[in-house]
Amino acid sequence: MAQVDRLSVTMAPEIGAAVREAAAREGASVSTWVTEAAAQRLRNDLLGRALDQWEAEDGPFSADELNAAAEALRGSRRRGAA
Repeated sequence: MAQVDRLSVTMAPEIGAAVREAAAREGASVSTWVTEAAAQRLRNDLLGRALDQWEAEDGPFSADELNAAAEALRGSRRRGAA
């Protein structure tokens, strides 16, 4: 078995219920669902910091660049890649 870091978390009852429901819809355990959600949040935070650094070095993204990125994301979601 892979090594794990066992955590105990506390959340509002409505959040806990929503997490259990979301995990059940996906056929996942609550632990798996929370782990995947935390990993996604960490990736998003890293991406945000990278984009902030990029803009600090090269200036803000243009409207055209932001629109192109948004369209690329929409396209990848339609293909199921996101």
